[in-house]
Amino acid sequence: MSVIFGFLKQIVIQRVNKIMKNSLIIFALIISAMSVQAQSNKAAEAVKSLLYEQMEDWNKGDIDAFMEGYWKSDKLQFIGSRGVTYGWQQTLENYKKGYPDRATMGELSFDLIDVTQQSRNVVTVTGKFHLKRDEMDDAEGHFLLIVKKIKGKWLIIADHTS
Repeated sequence: MSVIFGFLKQIVIQRVNKIMKNSLIIFALIISAMSVQAQSNKAAEAVKSLLYEQMEDWNKGDIDAFMEGYWKSDKLQFIGSRGVTYGWQQTLENYKKGYPDRATMGELSFDLIDVTQQSRNVVTVTGKFHLKRDEMDDAEGHFLLIVKKIKGKWLIIADHTS
C-alpha cells in the first residue's frame, strides 16, 4: 500500500510541477506581451507628439521648425502632387516655394486615422489634413508617413501627401 501511495504522490508532484512550470511560462508571456504593448503605446505617443509639434510650428508660420520633424538626409522621400522629391533640403525648398507666406500656409489641422508600430523603430501614420485659409480656397487631403527612430529621435523618413 505504501508503494502505491508513494507512486501516486510522485505522479501528483510531477503534475503539480508541470502545471506550475506552464503557469510560469504563461505568466512570462503575458508580461512580455504587456511590455511590447507598452512600448508600442510609447512609440505611438512619441510620434503623435512629433506631429502635433509640427502642426504648431506650421501654424506659427515656421517652416524651418516644421522641417525639424523630418530626417535630415538626402534619402528623405516626399511624394506629393508633383511627384517624388528626394532629400531634406529639396523638401524644405519645395515647402518654402509652395507656401511663401502665412496666407498660403493657412491653419493646419489633421485627423490621425491610424498610428501603427511596424517594428521596434518604425511607426506608420495614416491621416487626413486640412488647411483652412482665409484668402484662398482651403486645401485638404490624406497622408501616409513612415516615421523611424534614429539616434533616439523619431523622424519622418517618408511622406506621401495628396
